[in-house]
Amino acid sequence: MGNNDLMVNNPLRALGLEDRAGEGVRSMGLVMARAGLGKTAILVQFALDCILQGNRVLHVSIGESVEKTRAWYDDILSLLTEGEKIEMIPGIMKNRMIMTFKESAFSKAILEERFDDLVQQEIFKPECLIIDGYDFENNDTESLDDLRKFMIDRGLKVIWFSAVCHRGDDRVSVDGVPAPCHDAAALFETVLLIDPDGDEIKLAILKCDSTVVDPDATLILDPSTMLVKKS
Repeated sequence: MGNNDLMVNNPLRALGLEDRAGEGVRSMGLVMARAGLGKTAILVQFALDCILQGNRVLHVSIGESVEKTRAWYDDILSLLTEGEKIEMIPGIMKNRMIMTFKESAFSKAILEERFDDLVQQEIFKPECLIIDGYDFENNDTESLDDLRKFMIDRGLKVIWFSAVCHRGDDRVSVDGVPAPCHDAAALFETVLLIDPDGDEIKLAILKCDSTVVDPDATLILDPSTMLVKKS
């Protein structure tokens, strides 16, 4: 199977955000949801889309094992390809690397050290970064701004984050971005919210600094797969 066959039914393309990994573009994106609602599944689809555009992706998983993160890729890829695994598609395997951290061990300084080791030893030079499990509640806006500077300094095209929001916390930014990311909303070009609504799961666009997508647009996700439903 060719890589281009995997572009069908990908939420990044359905949202019109594929240029976020384009030449010369620098952006940070955020996927928010309550715990256990599929943030990693969405991030993995974004990572695969970046890879299919010819980019190398470093997936940083905080608080999860390499094996569990690999399983997410196998599961999503299997859904997109009717059963194929990453090992069957060398173009994906060679352009993805997984790096894990314990929750208490992650910091910009440690990420920078490990990232630079990969590049300087010519092991892997990422162009896109996924940070799944970043602790927004215990890190301030300055720390997040440092990661944005890291993106620019290292020539990364895009960083996608995940964040957990809580039902009982009513704080929001002027863009409608909920806590704990409300104070840092200005640092993100794109913010998406996974929002259960009865028997449906919606992927709502809270913020998008792009003329391609209208804020307040919504996609419907298949609750069994977290893929965008076909119209």
